[in-house]
Amino acid sequence: MAPSAMNRWTKSLSEAEPVPYWLDDPGRPHPEPALTGTETCDLLVVGGGYSGLWSALIAKEREPQRDVVLLEGREVGWAASGRNGGFCDASLTHGLPNGLARWPQEIQQLQELGARNLDEIEKAVARHELDCEFERTGEIDVAREPYQARELREWYEETERRGLSEGTEFLDTEALREEVDSPTFLAGLYDRRGVAMVNPAKLVWGLKRACLRLGVRVYERTPALGLKPYGAGMAVTTPYGRVRARRVALGTNVFPSLLRRVRPYTVPVYDYALMTEPLSADRLASIGWKNRQGLGDSANQFHYFRLSADNRILWGGYDAVYPYGGRVRAEYDERPETYARLAGHFFTCFPQLEGVRFTHAWGGAIDTCSRFSAFFGTAHQGKVAYAAGYTGLGVGATRFGAEVMLDLLAGERTERTELEMVRRKPLPFPPEPFAWTGIALTKWSLARADTHHGHRNLWLRTMDRLGLGFDS
Repeated sequence: MAPSAMNRWTKSLSEAEPVPYWLDDPGRPHPEPALTGTETCDLLVVGGGYSGLWSALIAKEREPQRDVVLLEGREVGWAASGRNGGFCDASLTHGLPNGLARWPQEIQQLQELGARNLDEIEKAVARHELDCEFERTGEIDVAREPYQARELREWYEETERRGLSEGTEFLDTEALREEVDSPTFLAGLYDRRGVAMVNPAKLVWGLKRACLRLGVRVYERTPALGLKPYGAGMAVTTPYGRVRARRVALGTNVFPSLLRRVRPYTVPVYDYALMTEPLSADRLASIGWKNRQGLGDSANQFHYFRLSADNRILWGGYDAVYPYGGRVRAEYDERPETYARLAGHFFTCFPQLEGVRFTHAWGGAIDTCSRFSAFFGTAHQGKVAYAAGYTGLGVGATRFGAEVMLDLLAGERTERTELEMVRRKPLPFPPEPFAWTGIALTKWSLARADTHHGHRNLWLRTMDRLGLGFDS
């Protein structure tokens, strides 16, 4: 990148606030008081992101008399659930290609369960009056290189042959640029019903209000410090107290699990995003985007981008940063070199928007696992359940994960718990320095593939055969 271009693009970042746009909201609710003393309950939920909130809400909807407590270490939604891109995807498997590669015998069922899950989210938004800017606009997967356009068409034809293409449409260059106009766009695959856009923070806050209305006792600024058996149930210690519960659902995701044996299955990946100022009517018209779909490009190092309710563009992705040792630290949330790179990519995609400023720039950790999609399990003779590993596609899939955890805690055999996806776990990540070395080699290989017409080297082909990978 030439210095003049760097200066031109980074100037757009000069006033960007280093906080997630969604959380920078005067309507942000006050946190509930911390737990002091001892509580008892039927179900304890640990974690105040989507996983935990859906678990608590669905538990009360299934059984209104059930006594439910939820603990959150800081404030609900302060982490990945409140600062993501707001793509609420029907996929439970981090996309159809990943699901088809891993569970070909179940893929039709997984697709149907995912579509049903997204429908249930839409119904819950209406039923609980969740003011979260829910728009079921779909998503377009965009090709920006000729080989990507060829692969997209081949993939679409394969899904047609397998009977998995319902609701999707292949767009050639002209059709795609009728939807969203960028000189870099060559083709697209439009999923018209399988993705909704939401304001992620407002979704979290709405779920919290719904839980409180149904009688869930929510304690914020209350980290869970330890988990151990207590009589016929479990006990979780906190800084100022303790909760005794018959059953426990763990929705801590990227943060170290209270179950040590689960920790090797996930690693943190740092993802970054920018948000523009609101676009004027003329600027919005210059790129079209009348149908407000979410977009993502087809590269290994991909971008995701979408319009907010007030016509800002969120532009994120590309860099996926794994810190040595898998540590989650606030200092990793800021990465100016990534912001500068994202700004350059933004104006390359939309040169007609030159002069637009970014108002917010932020980052943070998400959890990933070696199969890219959530895994599940129980501990302590079925009294504890967990779900983790959503790999950046958890806005929708966490609701499904909550239902799985509740099924497991109830000891029920359901359509969900019988899935191979639920019954089997991914391979764990190795200890350091092997994890960092393997991830670094994988990232280098993926970047190289992007610049070599998608050609996957021996390392990536070996990882493919083993069903391993690294993604965000």
